[in-house]
Amino acid sequence: MKFATKAIHAGVQPDPATGAIMTPIYQTSTYVQDGVGNHKGYEYSRTLNPTRHALEQNIAAIENGKFGACFGSGLAAIDCVIKMLNPGDEVISTNDLYGGSYRIFKTIFEKYGIKFHFVDMQNTLEVEAHVNENTKIIWVETPTNPMMNIVDIEAMSRISKKAGALLCVDNTFATPYLQTPLDLGADIVMHSVTKYLGGHSDVVMGALVTSNKEVAKEMYRIQNSSGAVTGPMDSFLVLRGIKTLHLRMQRHCENGEKIAHFLKNHAKIDKVYWPGFESHPNHDVAKKQMRGFGGMISFTLKGNKLEDALDIVKKVHLFALAESLGGVESLIGHPATMTHASIPKEIREKSGVVDSLIRLSVGVEDADDLIADLQVALN
Repeated sequence: MKFATKAIHAGVQPDPATGAIMTPIYQTSTYVQDGVGNHKGYEYSRTLNPTRHALEQNIAAIENGKFGACFGSGLAAIDCVIKMLNPGDEVISTNDLYGGSYRIFKTIFEKYGIKFHFVDMQNTLEVEAHVNENTKIIWVETPTNPMMNIVDIEAMSRISKKAGALLCVDNTFATPYLQTPLDLGADIVMHSVTKYLGGHSDVVMGALVTSNKEVAKEMYRIQNSSGAVTGPMDSFLVLRGIKTLHLRMQRHCENGEKIAHFLKNHAKIDKVYWPGFESHPNHDVAKKQMRGFGGMISFTLKGNKLEDALDIVKKVHLFALAESLGGVESLIGHPATMTHASIPKEIREKSGVVDSLIRLSVGVEDADDLIADLQVALN
């Protein structure tokens, strides 16, 4: 079954009671049993809810995985993965990690004795240099947020397998339409479903997908024990959103390419970060492991002045100044003061998150209108 068909049909069956083609919103906390232990597969909605269950099966299918689990946010999904570790275990991750991921690693889990290394994952030798007998997880973002760096998933898989560690890939920016990390050797895929999978800026949710039965068993144990699950209404909205994921991603990619080239040729722009450029670091890796380059773009301004960046993000009209990404509407943000403000300035700037860096989530509007909007703000 090809992607578009799976996006619409996987995990979804007509409602047996009514024949409804859309999965019903099972807005219930509990389920009546015919006798003790004699039920229809559902006992309590924290453990399993039919609407959420359909979504979990759907997300697993489009990621070419066997087991899926949905959570109240992307960070709740990350929380589940790190709870698989023990004090003394170590995690290797990228040095330009999303600020929320960095925050939960450093301020929540580090005090429980888990050690985190943040390295340039474009350099496999640097990753290998940090591997030791305590390495239990290699955590990858690709493309990274917000620098759009590309990490070679197959190379990270070889390193993780040699170390006996799990490889976890945050696939939020690429989505399974553009990239399927499990096919490239990852053990776990994580999504902030809030973004492209939901696609309409009306849900906060996270998800994990794996094909490893033992990992899945632990994933479901923590999901049920910690209780950070998503509700049936949000599950319904994401099921609906995924049905158009392939159509939306096509337009995100088309618009992203046009805007990236517009920015590259603008006199006030210093650097443009978009994996589709041949000059982009690891562009060849992106071509190998991705089926398109997406609608996420970052750029810096000549002069690198904070006030210039703040001025531009206020002057746009179609691009909304807001956190998050991946919705049908275009968004603009300033990572240093918004999404990555929790990372100390000296660490931010080492990875390229400087004061003039602006991040775009290019939506599915008409590309010419979006370019005109940026043109006015830049001029």
